[in-house]
Amino acid sequence: MGASKKPPFSATPSAGRESVAAEEALLLPEHAGPAAPAGGGSPSVLGAVFNVSTSVVGAGIMSIPAAMRVLGVAPAAALIAGAAVLAGAATGFLLRHTRGAPSYAALMGDAFGRAGAALLNVFVAANAVGTMTVYLIIVADVIERFGANSLRFTSAISILLAVVFMLISLGIAVYALFKGTATMPRMLPDFSRLSSPFELFTAVPVIVVAFTFHFNVHPIRAELSKASDMKAAVRISLVLCAAIYAAVGFFGLLLFGDATMADVLANFDRSSGAGVPQALNDAARLSYALHLVLVFPLLFFSLRVNVDELLFPGRRPLAADTRRFVSLTAVLMAVLYALAIAIPSIWTLFEYSGSTFAVTISLIFPGAIVLRDVRGIAKRKDKALAATMIILAVVTSSIAIASNIMNSIRDKVRGGHEASR
Repeated sequence: MGASKKPPFSATPSAGRESVAAEEALLLPEHAGPAAPAGGGSPSVLGAVFNVSTSVVGAGIMSIPAAMRVLGVAPAAALIAGAAVLAGAATGFLLRHTRGAPSYAALMGDAFGRAGAALLNVFVAANAVGTMTVYLIIVADVIERFGANSLRFTSAISILLAVVFMLISLGIAVYALFKGTATMPRMLPDFSRLSSPFELFTAVPVIVVAFTFHFNVHPIRAELSKASDMKAAVRISLVLCAAIYAAVGFFGLLLFGDATMADVLANFDRSSGAGVPQALNDAARLSYALHLVLVFPLLFFSLRVNVDELLFPGRRPLAADTRRFVSLTAVLMAVLYALAIAIPSIWTLFEYSGSTFAVTISLIFPGAIVLRDVRGIAKRKDKALAATMIILAVVTSSIAIASNIMNSIRDKVRGGHEASR
């Protein structure tokens, strides 16, 4: 895969070649690398599209309607499109600068040494913990309300379920329009409902999280017989996912208006007030809960590999050590369940995780790799775009974090005044 020349930095054994062996054994067991699989199937762009799309479309879609409620339809749609373009540019940088680096961590190590690889491991693990905690919160919420193969095929089913959810949302929206219970979404923000114009920036991290999949680019690329097909697969996936996000956001806002919750699935219950048959509400909730169940292992793989690289550098591949594999899996799952119980709000997780870990993985690190340009292949326009990505990421994230902190302080003060009355 890539050029035959070895990179100047080979990370550590666990962050470089051994982590790739673990990735291929755990994530893509039917493939030994870019060669054709032994099972007789052939890696294809379509399979990569399903895998990338599954990495992209996760729990973030549930907060898109709430982000659209804050921003208005037109700015939110523009932000979704802009985030997709930047995600495509960032993954393009990663693929172009790979040149033999077998993983994102090895690529960071190539540019910034062992500290760079370790820093990426930390950020990927932290981002995965936040995202999978959201998954558990949503799935648990669905279960509570109802009462106590090959990767590319499960990915295809997962994306199909996301599309099913979108179509069900469309059907419910049409039904609500005929019943007269739908609310026409605002095209622009309602500043009278905001404590400050800077509050608009709190929706940005939600969109950033929704397009953070960069840590799975290299494993998915390894499944293709032609590595050059990965760029096309990413572009197709981003267009598909942006369309799904925009549609779900619009239909969710059309149905629930200003009552749209941070987790729009919570609106699909008997108290939604939309006059929609409960069977449709149940179908919407179940379809997306099943989608998250199928996506969960893909993200858990990334979490487990990155934590293993941090805690057990230089050890044999995780797939070859059953005791370490089982122990690490059990501990990580326990941590995720504990966090899901302790942090019930997915909006809070998205705001802080998106403004820190996700934006760093998806924009800052790829931009920094291009600016570092250890191989001397970056063009002037690449460096200009990379610098722009980093500046946008730092400025918007700083404003979002400051706004979130101020809102938290304001809410506590307000709560204290109400309690003293």
